[in-house]
Amino acid sequence: MKKDKNKTWIDDDPHSARERRRYDNPIPSREFLLQKLQEAGRPLRFEALADEIGIDKGPTRDALLARLDAMVRDGQLVRDRRGAYGPVAAMDLVAGRVIGHRDGFGFLVPDDGGDDVFLGPRQMKALIHGDRIVVRVRGVDHRGRREGSVVDILERNTRQVVGRYFAESGIGFVVPEHAKIPHDVVIPPAHSLDAKPGQMVVAELIEQPSKNTSPIGRITEVLGDHMAPGMEIDVAIRAHGIPHEWPPLVLDEAEAFGDSVPKHAIEGREDLRDTPLVTIDGGDARDFDDAVYAERTGRGWKLIVAIADVSAYVQPGTALDIEAQNRATSVYFPEQVIPMLPEALSNGLCSLNPHVDRLCMVCEMQVGPDGKVGRARFYEAVMRSAARLTYEDVDAALFRGDPEERKRREDVLGPLETLGDVFRALHGARERRGAIDFDSQETRIIFGPNRKIARIEPTVRTNAHRLIEECMIAANVETAKFLDGHDLPGLYRVHDKPKSERLDNLRLFLNGVGLALTGGASPDTLDYAKLLERAKGRPDALLIQTLVLRSMPQAVYSPKNIGHFGLAHPLYAHFTSPIRRYPDLLVHRAIRHQLSGQPAEEFRYGRLDMERLGEHCSMAERRADDATRDVTAWLKAEYAMDRVGDEFDGTITGVMAFGMFIELDEVHADGLVHVSSLGDDFYHFDPVHHSMTGQRTGRRFQLGARVRVRITNVNLDERKIDLELVGVTQAPKSASDAPRGKGKRGKGSKSGGDKDKGGKTRRGPRKRR
Repeated sequence: MKKDKNKTWIDDDPHSARERRRYDNPIPSREFLLQKLQEAGRPLRFEALADEIGIDKGPTRDALLARLDAMVRDGQLVRDRRGAYGPVAAMDLVAGRVIGHRDGFGFLVPDDGGDDVFLGPRQMKALIHGDRIVVRVRGVDHRGRREGSVVDILERNTRQVVGRYFAESGIGFVVPEHAKIPHDVVIPPAHSLDAKPGQMVVAELIEQPSKNTSPIGRITEVLGDHMAPGMEIDVAIRAHGIPHEWPPLVLDEAEAFGDSVPKHAIEGREDLRDTPLVTIDGGDARDFDDAVYAERTGRGWKLIVAIADVSAYVQPGTALDIEAQNRATSVYFPEQVIPMLPEALSNGLCSLNPHVDRLCMVCEMQVGPDGKVGRARFYEAVMRSAARLTYEDVDAALFRGDPEERKRREDVLGPLETLGDVFRALHGARERRGAIDFDSQETRIIFGPNRKIARIEPTVRTNAHRLIEECMIAANVETAKFLDGHDLPGLYRVHDKPKSERLDNLRLFLNGVGLALTGGASPDTLDYAKLLERAKGRPDALLIQTLVLRSMPQAVYSPKNIGHFGLAHPLYAHFTSPIRRYPDLLVHRAIRHQLSGQPAEEFRYGRLDMERLGEHCSMAERRADDATRDVTAWLKAEYAMDRVGDEFDGTITGVMAFGMFIELDEVHADGLVHVSSLGDDFYHFDPVHHSMTGQRTGRRFQLGARVRVRITNVNLDERKIDLELVGVTQAPKSASDAPRGKGKRGKGSKSGGDKDKGGKTRRGPRKRR
């Protein structure tokens, strides 16, 4: 077809208006470039693509080249050996991020959310955990997994490692602390910074690994001795690459706002300063990003969820925004926080502190007596928190009826009691809907002088936690409906259904303990909820809940909505924590754009922008979880070091061919009883029933059994606690002595959440929804 010479790419690109708003010298959108390359039916060199689009030499052509290179880095395009560009999706290639393993193999987690691709040790030799790559699927391995070979390395994730320095035969090297990085980093003598063997150091990589060589580095910082107080957090921050230093311009921008809301910022907002909104958080919380209020209206209630209006301060493209996007989430360590925003905002102007004016974004809902939200509206407002309450305060006053606490909170007791009524209605609707409610056991580490661990305490999740969780979930659901109803690009919080292989494994275990998961080959959320209800009161209830949780995929951020399986909601997004989660800030920007009356197609972000941001924010969330898990494991192992020789009661939480894992009651950490320490018999592992049985004695160890063990050794480097068995105190319920679930098993049921479990994520009970 002959091209119309009077037309330009601006006429053909449906997203050209967005590009003209964003750039003084606009270039074709990513969507349009992908479309043109798809239409070409083959990879195109830069010159051919530029001519096809109609871009002559000059600044626009240079900008086009930069955009194409960015699309290669983001895994949307691949550049072949001839320098031609082609869409990854059209070339049977898969782009994604590498997840490493200490044993040398790894996996590619695809950007498009498909099944992981296995990467063997030969492929992983040139890669490091976190790298972004493109692979070609070359077949299926003996376990039925897709297996890939590396086509291109798009982005190196690791610029530095933290670990212990060693020297052998004159050769220095750093053994990384990160469990998913098996490479030792070679340190030439000139780059050792006089580090002493055994010290913790930070090493910058000056050469990445290749198929034939190890990575090479230079030591840039000596952190100190291995067991120094606070070392575990310094190590985790650097090992996981968590941004923790503020660029000076970011601090300057944050402090420039001052510490109070100016009058001009309030203009045009609804005034809620006389509404007794309250914040309810953990006792050690410092940033308050949500406040709640309810009042009776006819047969139902008006529920107001007011959220800190971070988007009023953090503008797109500013230094504040760039750093917030880079961090993507706050990271909560024991007694230390790495915030997403500087304290001037996170603990100051954005935090809904009591008795001061604060800007907020409001989701106002009409909740019926059945717990269903009839209608909702969003608006910008100014508020003044009437009280800063803790979960303990509210639980005592509202649910335990403590007279002293009720008297102390009598100024807000009326609205609190109304909130209690709303909670009961919302929670009832949740139970009828079949949403999964995990009551996992969280712990809190109590420090003494010199950061010496005094004790480890289990935390208690109360109805006060559940009240706030239900209010936040309701607002998040209405937010997702708002985005979907106005066709706004945004990030949904999505949680896929469990995969069939994990269902099979779960059902095999349940059969061995006298339980069943109903629902056949495709159980729904209600089937899981019924299973957990039947498990309540059993000694192995927590173990069953843990295995159910492990059977589910992790919730992630995506512009493509597939619903939230764990919560049993077809639409779900994160709205309630913009101080500490970047996806929430993006959602606030989308809502503000719609409230301003601008059309959806003129929103600053497109679908491809959201895909990229969703992948980054999901990665940052996993990074934060891995780092906090490492710190907790280090601290628990350190605590156990002082208890070597002591005996503890515990529960068998894992059985493998090499031994069994025991969760210690007092330490709340897993240790290993190695099969070689069971010297009274030859033990045979049964993977179907997660058990091992003595060949001569018939003695059987199974998941859920209660045992008495002694700590024999602790390896702090590997976070490992070695145990020896003292005795069995209680056998688990089994298929022979436990009542089976009453639900009928559907066809195909011979085979059998959200790790992101909800509500507010702070120190104390941590839940991610």
